[in-house]
Amino acid sequence: MVFTAVLSVPPLLASNSIVYAFRESDGIGQGICVFLFIASVAVWFIMGEKSFSLHTAMKKSQAFLRAFRDKRNPLGLKDKAMESQSPAAAVYLAACERIESFHLELPGGGRRAMSDDELKVMRSAMEQAVEDQLVILSKRTMILSTAVSGSPYLGLFGTVWGITVAFTKLAQAGKADVQTLAPGVSGALLTTVIALLVALPSMIGSNFIAAMINDITVHLDNFVEEVFAKFKIEQLDSYRAAAGDQE
Repeated sequence: MVFTAVLSVPPLLASNSIVYAFRESDGIGQGICVFLFIASVAVWFIMGEKSFSLHTAMKKSQAFLRAFRDKRNPLGLKDKAMESQSPAAAVYLAACERIESFHLELPGGGRRAMSDDELKVMRSAMEQAVEDQLVILSKRTMILSTAVSGSPYLGLFGTVWGITVAFTKLAQAGKADVQTLAPGVSGALLTTVIALLVALPSMIGSNFIAAMINDITVHLDNFVEEVFAKFKIEQLDSYRAAAGDQE
């Protein structure tokens, strides 16, 4: 009997099930569907924009790191750092700004090597710059996390609400058959379907973007250590030169 009733649903409604289910939803169900559709568009836009910006940031940072390794003078990349506008360049500029406050210039030209305390202060400034860059890189990722966790609950609310309305109409009709119940149930389940279509891509995109941010974080941490090591080597070379002069 149930199978016969299901077969009696017009083929046009079956082929346009989403439109049919949306039409049969009440105002609250339709409102949830529209909101989830807008959220889906926003999620896809954010995932695309973040993926592109993070890929660009990583590429520019790697290029700046190669330039830093090729440069003998660790302070000779200020102009390139300003042009690069990469996370690594921002960390480098933070180090340069801190070094300038140490007044390392010598009266006869050149500059002295930094002391251990100055190296620690410079390193702390770079680490702070890394944290600042992570805040910038993580902008709008909270929207993805909210879509992952919030859209299923919103879809569940729409489904429970729709089923409640469907059974209320069934009771008012005074007869229990599939043709009376199906329109309301289909409209109720539509919110869950749309919510999953929002949550699943958001979860995949959020994990992918989190992995990209983690890669950039490791890259910046390694860059901090490399800058520190280069200035530390410069310090040791100055100590050895001073010891040689004394001999």
